[in-house]
Amino acid sequence: MVRDRTTDGERLAELLASEVHGRSSGPMGRIAVVDAVEGVEPTEDGAFAYGLDRAGERLADVYIHPDRAHIEFEQGVDAAAAVGQEAGLRVRPKAVRPPRTLVFVEDGAEVKRATDVLATVVESLAAEGPDQDANMNG
Repeated sequence: MVRDRTTDGERLAELLASEVHGRSSGPMGRIAVVDAVEGVEPTEDGAFAYGLDRAGERLADVYIHPDRAHIEFEQGVDAAAAVGQEAGLRVRPKAVRPPRTLVFVEDGAEVKRATDVLATVVESLAAEGPDQDANMNG
């Protein structure tokens, strides 16, 4: 029996973008795919594919590797780590200032779980209050 698994990083990023576009209501309706790079080639370290913005501010960036994709959260890093782990996704912190959280998508079956992580992070940011958006703009 042949197992049909999507593990190509470029395809995984495409599936994730489709999920973001396809969920136009609720928290996902607040996320936009931006700055997409046409013809980006996967790299071992991860090549920037596109950004995910919320309320005009960068929420996360998506990078592609030959065999996976990852979402690098700039906002909601603690929520992304907690929810990503609960969803069974590989998660790791990125030790930069300000800190970031990486959530890996290694299989087509993980795309929906990664999308759920995005939705939960957006909900957690919204729960922090509308003043958070104003504070981010200066």
